[in-house]
Amino acid sequence: MSDTKIGLGLAALGRPEYINIKSKTDIDKSVDAFKHNTFKVLDESYNLGIRHFDVAPSYGLGEQFLLEWHNSRQHKDVHLSTKFGYTYVANWEIGFSEKHEIKEHSIDKLNSQWEVSKAFLPNLNIYQIHSATLDSGVLSNDAVLSRLYELKAKHHLKIGISSSGTEQIKIIEAARKIVFDGEELFDSYQVTFNLFEQTTFHILKELRANGKTIIIKEALANGRVFRNDNYQIYQQAYDYLESLSSHYKVGFDAIAIRFIMQYLNPNLVLSGATNSKQLQQNVKALDFELTTDEISKLKSYGVSTGHYWQERNNLSWN
Repeated sequence: MSDTKIGLGLAALGRPEYINIKSKTDIDKSVDAFKHNTFKVLDESYNLGIRHFDVAPSYGLGEQFLLEWHNSRQHKDVHLSTKFGYTYVANWEIGFSEKHEIKEHSIDKLNSQWEVSKAFLPNLNIYQIHSATLDSGVLSNDAVLSRLYELKAKHHLKIGISSSGTEQIKIIEAARKIVFDGEELFDSYQVTFNLFEQTTFHILKELRANGKTIIIKEALANGRVFRNDNYQIYQQAYDYLESLSSHYKVGFDAIAIRFIMQYLNPNLVLSGATNSKQLQQNVKALDFELTTDEISKLKSYGVSTGHYWQERNNLSWN
């Protein structure tokens, strides 16, 4: 059994290019078209029972779109989460050749981005460090950590981190040691975990057992769970996903999400859907239950964290 809920992440909704397996290229990439589509997906999400929406300043116009939607719909029962630490710099330029987002985990960046993000109050319930790393020094930056604790106390927020890369376990372990007034600073952990990247399983189960909020991102491995001849290492996984897809009459995406729900049982798995059709396919994960043997078989398709993240680093913005 699983009590996992599905949330919606806006990483691919608020900007015209995102790190993913290339799919449709004939879509209107104007700001107006993206805003219209984002509102449509947000409305569809709410109608399907989704109540948690996750965004970040680096998701292009994602925060702006979500805030406008939230203010216009006035739903009282939604939970919003955002982050600080990355700035979107591609300026909606298609084919932008430089880095699309720049990391800065400084106190100045926290304070400036909070001035925008605080508009989500009182429905903002999780505020996160975006892609916390050991290298950035954010987990030893007293000014940043103290400010986060201040925001936590003043606004009754959960404070969290999101993580990526080969050192996710070390990052989580470091975050767990940060304490203010006898209380752990971090209440929420947004982690990359999926069919192929399963290395954080044990520490996430422990965190969940200790009452922390566990949010899973990149549940579809940036599109790599879908059959792709470029990834020979996953061909057996694709064959098995195909058999399960046929049996349960759902897509590969629903199988991959259901696997996470039953194997890990996090609080939330974020859908990264870019349109209503994808979203409808994703939420079918709520409609069936995998067997113990099927979960065990799917577990066997995990790869080394080094291999996974090298593949991830090779993906392009499109």
